[in-house]
Amino acid sequence: MMKTAKVMDHVIPAEDGVFYTRNDPNDIRFGDIVLRDIEHYSTAQVVILGCPQDEGITRNRGRPGARYAPTEIRRDLYRYPVTQSHKHLNLMDLGDLEIRDTLENTHELLTSTVRKLIANGKKVIVLGGGNDISYPDCLALTAQTRKPLVFNIDRHLDVRADKPRNSGTSYRQLLEEGIIEPCMFHEFGINSFANSPKYLEYVLNIGANIHYLGDLRAAGVGKSLRTIVNGSDSDGIFFGFDLDAVRSIEAPGVSDPGPMGFSAREVCEIADVAASDPRTRIIEITEVCPEFDRDRLTSKLAANIIVRALAEDTEQK
Repeated sequence: MMKTAKVMDHVIPAEDGVFYTRNDPNDIRFGDIVLRDIEHYSTAQVVILGCPQDEGITRNRGRPGARYAPTEIRRDLYRYPVTQSHKHLNLMDLGDLEIRDTLENTHELLTSTVRKLIANGKKVIVLGGGNDISYPDCLALTAQTRKPLVFNIDRHLDVRADKPRNSGTSYRQLLEEGIIEPCMFHEFGINSFANSPKYLEYVLNIGANIHYLGDLRAAGVGKSLRTIVNGSDSDGIFFGFDLDAVRSIEAPGVSDPGPMGFSAREVCEIADVAASDPRTRIIEITEVCPEFDRDRLTSKLAANIIVRALAEDTEQK
């Protein structure tokens, strides 16, 4: 109970209105099965944690609004029907992290909280917020795994040399501080025209991996990812889904929308790979900006990614 109490420190429960139910025994929804009471923590396999802040995006001169994303993603996630692929799932919603006075202090608290969750054997779904949270999330994973495999699913590299840190610096911090090995880091879905040549050169020069969207599409997105994952001896995998990676016609409600990117189908193929590997420890969703969404397409896509990533049987989806 002591460990459980420490995990719950500095966490605020999600609002009741997001936990959908039809009160129909023939139509069970995620809102019906999700665990919310602290007494059930020990039985939870997967824990959802929100980080509702967009200070890193503001620092990076992006449009704010991602602080509202955890609530809106939950609103769509908990409407999904529970399928046969989720029949053994024990899912807990821990709530939202308390946001500190500075981004740095929020990151410190997020690191310690996620680290405790992983140490307790949980798979963690982190709802941002800005992509700056990849820094504390990967820092937490590294503290609990020997050789983490890290995927930045994005059209941007996020290796800016800015000071102070922001939503575009997270992976440079991780690389320069030696938290992740360059050879274990994969930039997945990159658009060469959306990044500075200097930063592309930086990533390649340190020995990290860039996978351009066009190349992935030609070879098959899911197939390409599965080849990398199956060939790795990592004992823990991080999947960071920055939804700026998806083309704006299918994900308009993001911090920096663009016309070129993964299709919704392709990004869900990535989620299927994440579901199929037991070494997946953290799945992170970032840069959703509900104020600019259309028909809730982006929050629904984020929810679909999570539902697929939690499924047991990825062959039937």
